[in-house]
Formats: sequence, structure tokens, C-alpha cells
Amino acid sequence: MLPVSFVLLAWLYFHEHTSICLLLSPFVLYQLIDVFHYQRKVYTELEQFTEAVHYRDFSRQFDVSRASAELQPLRKSFNNITFSFKQISKEKEIQYQYLQQILEIVGTGIISYEQSEGTIAWMNEAFKKMFNLPHFKNIHALEKRNKQILHEIISIPVGESKLINAYVDKSTFKVLLSANAFQIDQKVYKLLTLQNVNEAMEETESNAWSRLLSVMTHEIMNSIAPISSLASTLKNRIEDSIINREIQPSYREDLEVGINTIRKRSDALLKFADIYRNLNKIKTLNLERLYVEDLFESQKYLMMPTLTERNISFEIIVKDPDLYIEADENLLEQVLINLIVNAIEAVKNSEKPKIVLSAHAEGKKVVMKVSDNGNGIPVELLDKIFVPFFSTRKTGSGIGLNLCKQIIMLHKGSINFQTIEGVGTSFIMTL
Repeated sequence: MLPVSFVLLAWLYFHEHTSICLLLSPFVLYQLIDVFHYQRKVYTELEQFTEAVHYRDFSRQFDVSRASAELQPLRKSFNNITFSFKQISKEKEIQYQYLQQILEIVGTGIISYEQSEGTIAWMNEAFKKMFNLPHFKNIHALEKRNKQILHEIISIPVGESKLINAYVDKSTFKVLLSANAFQIDQKVYKLLTLQNVNEAMEETESNAWSRLLSVMTHEIMNSIAPISSLASTLKNRIEDSIINREIQPSYREDLEVGINTIRKRSDALLKFADIYRNLNKIKTLNLERLYVEDLFESQKYLMMPTLTERNISFEIIVKDPDLYIEADENLLEQVLINLIVNAIEAVKNSEKPKIVLSAHAEGKKVVMKVSDNGNGIPVELLDKIFVPFFSTRKTGSGIGLNLCKQIIMLHKGSINFQTIEGVGTSFIMTL
């Protein structure tokens, strides 16, 4: 309307209708004032809406019914936007509260702090209870209460985990400490989780000792029982000979055989003890670059007479000839020899015995497999495979696989196996 009034006023003015221009001028002025007031109202409404958003006051509603026709669409839009913000804020609050409750009830201690200044961003009750701490605002406040934990928290690199001994109120327990980092508003925060693994480790250690002692007891009893029985029999024969006053003892030959048997079993016991003593001798590594294909080829050459004699097919699968690992050659060869010897034993009853050595890269790691098409490992033996002195072979010492595991772990790798009864077994090493 205002543009039309301006055009009309200009036309009258240029056509010298001055009197009509004067009569029309108050009306145009009124329109200008009305537009100014309308713009003022719109500006005020915008200012109020911006203030509500700034202070997150999403409870505020703009009255649509009392607004002028021109302002009603604007207020409706403001109310819709406010409602959307309100819903988003409500959902975020619910998620925050939910996450807060989860982090508070978990038994894992959690703490995060701003790295440059040490300001605590968040910590849960589990962390405070674990180390008997009050609430504090800066990570360096830990120095007066638990200097050792402060040192571990600050020194652990981001992205790593390690097992530490924690000392609280003259008691000691093991904690798995893990560190991560994130950035908010150009500030870097360190996030740490601390899990008390003392009970789990003690239970695992107890189970391991129980299985170890069970196997050791079995092995020792196998040697001691016949020695004891034989010694008792020889003693009775000697006593009978003395009572009967035999001039030429009839037990002489039996005594000689018995003493030889006792000596053999005693030697076996000494060997058993020696193997046990040597379990923890491997402590250091002589690392060098080893090409996996060359490593496998040397094993094939070493085992070829036995493989040929037993008509066992032997295959090497390494697609990348440049695939290499940093390892101790002597120790790693010992692992492969043990696994291949076990595989040879496993396939002895197979119709077409076959052993396969394969390797491939997985990221920065190298996975090596020793596979066979033997009978597989029975289910009841799966949890005993790496137990020291446990063996399914009459002539086995039961030390081979445990030694393999120690060597691989010393290389900071892992060894595991996959088996299907009647199909075969694969031992998998990751380095």
C-alpha cells in the first residue's frame, strides 16, 4: 500500500496538484509511522527470540492469538523453532542422564582431565572409591593423596593399556589402566579407565595352578607309584632270603632288574624336574628381520626326510615373498618345529596326510598358520592344550606347546588354535 501512495503522491506533485498533495501527505506519513512500528515490533520479537535461544529458555512461548495478522506467521515460526530446540535439548538431557547413570554404576573407574592445565572434566564414584579419594578439581591434587597413581595416569601414552600395581591403605591390587584422548573447543582431554582386575587375575592364576598341579601330580605319581611298589617287593624278597638263610640269593637277578628300573624312573623324574626348571629360562630375544617364506622353506628342508618316509604332503602358501617379521630366528624355529612335529603326529592316521604352512599380513601384523588334516583335538582337551606337562602322546613331555606360547608371548604376539574333530587343526601365530 505504501509504495502505491508514494507513486500517487509523486504523480500529483509533478502534475502540480499541490492542494491534493497536501491533503494526501498526512495519510502517507501515517503509513510510514505504521511501517516503522511494525518493523520495530518485528525487531523486538527477533531480539526476544534470539535472547531465548542464547539462554536456552525454551519454555518461552510467543502469543499467536493476540498478535496482529502480520506478526502471527512470525510468532508461529518462532514457536515451532523453540519447540524443536526444546525437544533436542530434552533428548540430549535424557541421553546425558542415562550415560551419567551408566558411568556411575559401572565398577570401572573413569576420569578425564584437560591435559594442559589438569582441570578435571569428569570422574565417577568408582574411581573415588577405588583409591579412597574425595572429589577434587585438578588432577595434580592427587600428588598429596596417591602420588603413584598420579604418575601412572600422567605417564601412560594415549591409546595404550598396561597393568599396574595400585597401593591404597597399605593394601595392593592390580589395575588395568587404559588411556585415550579427545578434543573439545581446541582443548585436549585425556580420558582414563581403571579396572580392578585383581580378583579375575587371582581366579585365573588359581585355575592355572590347579590345572598345572593336577598334571604334575599325575606325572609324578606315574613315576613314584611303580618305584614304591618295586622297592617294597625287593625288600620283601631280601627279608625272605635272610629268614630262609639262602646261601645263593634267588632274588639277585630280580634285584638287578629292579634297581635298573628304579634308576630309569628316577632319571625320568629328574628330567621332568629339569624341564620344569627350564620353563622360565627364556627372557631375552635376539631380534632380526626374517622373511617368512625363507623361514618356512628351511623347515620344509629340515623335515623332508620324515615327511617323505611317512608320505605326508607338505605345502607352503605365502603370496607375498617380501613378507617379513622381526623375531628371534632360533626361538621361532623352535616353535615351528614343535608345531610341525605335532602336526606329523596328528596326521598319522589320515588317508591323505597333509600339512600346510601359510602366512599373510593383517595391517601391521603377520599371521602364520600351521595346519593339518588330522583327527582334530577332542572337546574335553581344548582347555588343556597349553598347560605345562600335559600331553596326549605317551612319549610326549607336555612342554612343547607351553614353550611355544611363552616364546610367542615374549615376542609380544599371540598363539591360538582352531580345530574340528575329524577335519583337522590349525595353530595360528600373530606377530
